[in-house]
Amino acid sequence: MDRHSISRPMLWGGRRYYSLDYYLKQTFHEKLYKLSLNGGMTCPNRDGTIGTGGCIFCSEGGSGDFAADNRLPMDEQILQAKTAVSRKFSGTRYIAYFQAFTNTYAPAEYLEKLFMPVIQREDIAVLSIATRPDCLEPDKLHLLEQLNRIKPVWIELGLQTIHPATAALIRRGYALDCFDRAVHDLKQTGVKVIVHTILGLPHETHEQMRQTAAYVGESGADGIKLQLLHILEGTDLAALYRSGTFDAMTEADYLTTVTDILALLPPTIVIHRLTGDGDKQKLIAPRWSGDKRHVLNALNQQLKERNLYQSIFYRKT
Repeated sequence: MDRHSISRPMLWGGRRYYSLDYYLKQTFHEKLYKLSLNGGMTCPNRDGTIGTGGCIFCSEGGSGDFAADNRLPMDEQILQAKTAVSRKFSGTRYIAYFQAFTNTYAPAEYLEKLFMPVIQREDIAVLSIATRPDCLEPDKLHLLEQLNRIKPVWIELGLQTIHPATAALIRRGYALDCFDRAVHDLKQTGVKVIVHTILGLPHETHEQMRQTAAYVGESGADGIKLQLLHILEGTDLAALYRSGTFDAMTEADYLTTVTDILALLPPTIVIHRLTGDGDKQKLIAPRWSGDKRHVLNALNQQLKERNLYQSIFYRKT
């Protein structure tokens, strides 16, 4: 089916958007839960290759604050991660999520030894790898293609914004055309591409956030994460926030922005995240985001009140 062929409102399992939960149940016929793992890598934005401070919002754990301890063998990490989610999930298959730092920032030989035993496990249904667009050299793309022949591989790319001024402010460290090339190259391998965006970055307007989401929608990405900006203790973003340079998003602004974005995204792009989880012990602002269930309920209510669905206004540009 042509990804641009649907123009009427749709329901996905009773929801007004194409949720990850719905996608997983339709594709794997069961709910899957993510196991946050740590491959022991760093980032070119931390080791001096591009910079040393990382992105200004990134925590000490490299956005992997809930990931297992990288000093543990991988089998132990998986066991520990299973135990951590056992109160929420009683299934038998999982998504192995390499979350902390940049998970293709190592030689391909190291990555093969890391990923191959994990993807071959019977209890792993999907291998999901968070990385940067500038860390996908040809030998790594070849490895991802090989892995994807065994089981589905998802590559999660941190884009955050398409706007150069914001990208410079947050110290992202690569240009937009690098992202474009990465999406094209990854799609050539057959892996699923999921793009991370952040809503509420300093000085960005509602329209700029919509523009970023629309760009992702036209990029060929299979999924998108809409992440609320969390201002965490110990980050450079926290110092910027305390200086009064910018304000955190209000709940009302966030709900309006997300519902507007969902209405312009293609109907075939899976919504992997609508708010995000921040470490509550480190979270400075916005404090309202700590009640994730309330935020999601409020979002669904606003979609209903505004009679909005994912793709209702979508047209190929």
